[in-house]
Amino acid sequence: MYKQSPQAAYIHIPFCQHICHYCDFNKFFLQGQPVDEYLEALDKEMALTLEGNPAEAMKSLFVGGGTPTALNVAQLEKLCKSINAHFRKPPEIEYTFEGNPGDLSYEKLAILKNSGVNRLSIGVQSFNDDLLKKIGRSHRAIDVYKTVEDAKRAGFENISVDLIYALPGQTLDDFRETLSEALSLGLPHFSGYSLIIEPKTVFYNLMKKGKLPLPGEDVEAAMYELLMDEMAKHGYRQYEISNFAKKGFESLHNITYWKNEEYYGFGAGAHSYVGKVRRSNIGPLNRYMTSLDEGRLPVLEENEVTKEEAMEEEMFLGLRMSDGVKKAHFEKKFSVPLESVFQSQIETLSKNGLIDAEGESVFLTRKGKLLGNEVFQSFLM
Repeated sequence: MYKQSPQAAYIHIPFCQHICHYCDFNKFFLQGQPVDEYLEALDKEMALTLEGNPAEAMKSLFVGGGTPTALNVAQLEKLCKSINAHFRKPPEIEYTFEGNPGDLSYEKLAILKNSGVNRLSIGVQSFNDDLLKKIGRSHRAIDVYKTVEDAKRAGFENISVDLIYALPGQTLDDFRETLSEALSLGLPHFSGYSLIIEPKTVFYNLMKKGKLPLPGEDVEAAMYELLMDEMAKHGYRQYEISNFAKKGFESLHNITYWKNEEYYGFGAGAHSYVGKVRRSNIGPLNRYMTSLDEGRLPVLEENEVTKEEAMEEEMFLGLRMSDGVKKAHFEKKFSVPLESVFQSQIETLSKNGLIDAEGESVFLTRKGKLLGNEVFQSFLM
C-alpha cells in the first residue's frame, strides 16, 4: 500500500464516559455505542494498511481519544492484543495510552502494563474541583492522587499529566495552586495548554451568548510565564512550547509531529502522514466501519504535500521545540539553505526579538514563546 514505513502510529479511540465542554476531537458518548464492532474495524484498518508492507520496528505508539481507558476490561484487552499483533515493538519503544483519573482502575492499568504499554498520559487539567465541574470533567482532585498511586503500583514510571490554564473564572493564584499540586506528584513529564475555544463545543456556544467569563490576555500570558518559571525551578526542561520533562522523558511521539516526520493514523477521524501524503479518516462511526467492512480504507481526504508546504511545516512545527529548526538538517532535507527560503521572515522576526537565528538553529526567544502563533503564521507563504 505505502512506499515507506513510518516508525510512529497514532490509534484513535473515540469514546468518552463524559463529554468535556471544551473538546472538539472526534468523540462519542460511550453508552450504547458499537464499541466491539469499532475495535474489529480498527483491526481491519491496521491489517489493510500494513498488508504486504509490514511496519518497521516502531519508535512510538500512541493510543488517544476520546478516552481509550473508558473501554471495559475485556475491550481494553482486545485492543491491546490487536495493536500488538500488527506492530513490532523493540524494547526501547515508547508506547503511550491516554487516560482519565477515575477511568484507570488498577485492573486496567495491569492489562496495559502486561501488554507492553510503558507510558501514561493523564488528563488532569486542574486540581480545583469547582473548575473541574465547570469544564465538564467527571473526576475530582482526589481521583488524580489515587490514579497516579495505582499507576506507580502497577509499575509505570513514565507518567505525564496534562494541565489547562486560562479556564473560565480561573485566577492566577488558582493556577499557581494547581501547579503546586501537580509538581508535588513528582512525575517526569507535564504538558500545559491554554484553553482554546473551538466551534461546536459547549464553551463556544456559551461564549457566543456572552456567558463565558474568560481571563483576559494579560492574565493568560502571566499564567504561561508562571508555568515556564515553576517548571524550570523544579528541574523540568521546556523542550517544546507546552511540554516540560525531566531528562530522557520527552515525548518521542509528539517529537515525531514537531520534527515533521511521517506517522500512521488509525481510527475514525484519525490523521496520518505517509509517503508525503496527509490523509484524514472518515469521522462518523457507521461510515468508518462500513468502509472497512467493504474492504476499503476509510479515507475522507488526502493531500500530497508539496515541497513548499513541507518547508513551511518544517518551520512552524519545528519552532515549537526549544531546540528549534537546525539549519543543516533543513538544507539536507530540502536541498536549499533555510535562510534563502525564509530570509525576510527571519530578518523581521529577529528584529522584533521573537526568534534567534544567529547560530546553527533558528529558535523562539522567551518573547517568541509568548507570541508563538504570530511567529508560526509568518512562515505560511
